[in-house]
Amino acid sequence: MPYQLIYPDSYIKRAKKFLRKHPEIHNQYRKTLELLELDPYHPSLRLHGLEGRLKGLSSVSINMSYRIVLELEIKDEEIILINVGDHDHVY
Repeated sequence: MPYQLIYPDSYIKRAKKFLRKHPEIHNQYRKTLELLELDPYHPSLRLHGLEGRLKGLSSVSINMSYRIVLELEIKDEEIILINVGDHDHVY
């Protein structure tokens, strides 16, 4: 059963700004979200928990430069998207 991606308004605003700035990775971004919905544990996503002020959140990779920060609710099979951007921006 696929996971449900939750797109809060704050994430949508960040994602639109991110994609306007980086249109060249639009297809990679879309494929990352599709894979995340099917299997957030797929090795190519490099899912990992975060530390420090982002403890309790996780991150997946769009590519080597860009990440999506998310909250993974295993019990409800929901993935709440939090932020998108380069490593320095989202962390």
